[in-house]
Amino acid sequence: MLQELDIRDFAIIEKLNIAFQSGMTVLTGETGAGKSIIIDAVGVLAGGRGSQEFIRKGASKMRLQGLFHLPEDSATFAVLDHYGIEHADADILLQRDLYRTGRNVCRINGQLVNTTTLKEIGETIVDIHGQNEHQELMHPEKHLALLDEFYKVKVTPQRQKYVAAYTEFTRLNKAYQERMAHAKEWAQRLDMLRFQVDEIDSAQLKPDEESALETERARLSNFQRITTALQNSYAAISGDEAGTMDNIGSAMNELQQIATLDSTYQDVADSVQTAYYTLQDAASELLRQTDLMEWDEGRLDEIEKRLEVIQQLKRKYGDSISQILAYYAKIKAELGQMTATEDNEDQLAEQVKTAREQLLQLGHQLSKTRQQGAKKLSQAIHEQLAALYMEKTVFSVHFKASSTVHFYPTGLDDVEFYIQTNPGEAAGPLAKIASGGELSRMMLALKTIFTRSQGITSIIFDEVDTGVSGRVAQAIADKISAIARFSQVLCITHLPQVAAMSDQHFFIRKQIIGQRTKTTLTRLEPAQRIDELARMLSGTTVTKLTREHAEELLQLAVVEKKRLREAITKA
Repeated sequence: MLQELDIRDFAIIEKLNIAFQSGMTVLTGETGAGKSIIIDAVGVLAGGRGSQEFIRKGASKMRLQGLFHLPEDSATFAVLDHYGIEHADADILLQRDLYRTGRNVCRINGQLVNTTTLKEIGETIVDIHGQNEHQELMHPEKHLALLDEFYKVKVTPQRQKYVAAYTEFTRLNKAYQERMAHAKEWAQRLDMLRFQVDEIDSAQLKPDEESALETERARLSNFQRITTALQNSYAAISGDEAGTMDNIGSAMNELQQIATLDSTYQDVADSVQTAYYTLQDAASELLRQTDLMEWDEGRLDEIEKRLEVIQQLKRKYGDSISQILAYYAKIKAELGQMTATEDNEDQLAEQVKTAREQLLQLGHQLSKTRQQGAKKLSQAIHEQLAALYMEKTVFSVHFKASSTVHFYPTGLDDVEFYIQTNPGEAAGPLAKIASGGELSRMMLALKTIFTRSQGITSIIFDEVDTGVSGRVAQAIADKISAIARFSQVLCITHLPQVAAMSDQHFFIRKQIIGQRTKTTLTRLEPAQRIDELARMLSGTTVTKLTREHAEELLQLAVVEKKRLREAITKA
């Protein structure tokens, strides 16, 4: 419900703060006082079209804020979660600023959102009905959901089964259709994958193979150079003619004899000794490497051919052996999937056929249940219309016939609400009914039935009672009051019967102060309500009789609201 509305520089309203209650609230006042401006403000706050014309003259921007308290099971929370908007409790704060520069700033719980998100969330909170607007119930594409909601105890389990079957059928059929539509491309892809897998598989690549082969190739390609260098190095160190090792050995012995005399000599002796043994080790390794050297012209040819194979694979499948092997794993998995599909083409076609038959059966069952619900819905609406003195109006749920079966995500049905307002005339789509009084009563009848199921927390009626009077006016007042038992109702009205049924009554007045128009709002106390109802009854001069009539209206309203509460409780 809307708990508080704060308006700044909106139209002719400079500053206005209104605290609302649950139940039914009416706003009355003379024509042009600004009653509809408040409703416009709520509409813009909930994501309606914003215009610079709404900004009060002389102001740089307008600001609207609304604090809403939602029930725990409100559908709004799911939408907030979808957009990542935090909501620590059941209170939701909407804010919208519109600047003369055209800048539009919207916030939900302090978080910036665009107008599309604001509207999507606002529609789950506020439902505004004006005199000549096509409301949600006037949109044929939403009629099926309303029917399902009305008969949800029976429809929901069957619809869930249908949706699951529809999802599976869609998946299988899509796979089959893609397979058949791209049979040639599919076969070409299959042949290519087989060739690539075989080519890479036959190469038997190893992760570090290329580096090892290149090292071995370098050794064999430089065999003579390496052998010569090893032999010459060994001769230089250990050769008999050079006597290098003997000379260093003699130097080591000489130095060891004086090493104890001075630490400097000791260091030099140690260095020479280390060099001597290091050279001995090096000489041994040179000799061993020389002995290992063996020329194999055939092996070099094998290495060259192997490296060429690797290069060819790299040009096709990757910059390195690791990339080639990764690509190999990928295409091998795809080949396995395609091979399995190739083997079960007939099986897939049979699965599609079976899934379609099951879906068709579930769809027919769901449609049959919906038709049962449609009869009950029609009966319930006729009861509501009779209470609104439209007992001759015929309401029906029209199931559109088709020569072919269409599988929709929601079932086989395409439905639209139809009505016949006068005997002898043909029934027609509800969306095309536009007569003021009849449309208002039809909407109230539907709203009375669907209020609880739609989950809207605040419903606003902007002069929907225009064009009616007398007993019809009282009937409309009763319906609006009944709706207010389940959702907060804000209602602008010119009918005293409707105003009398309210739980909270505001009077709107327009004043000229300092050559500027100012709108004020006053919550009426019981005595003030009598005066206002008397004004609404008389139109001009308030007399003692009109005051007595107004007081009687309020007393009757108390009795009528008690009767409605008892009736709703029993229902």
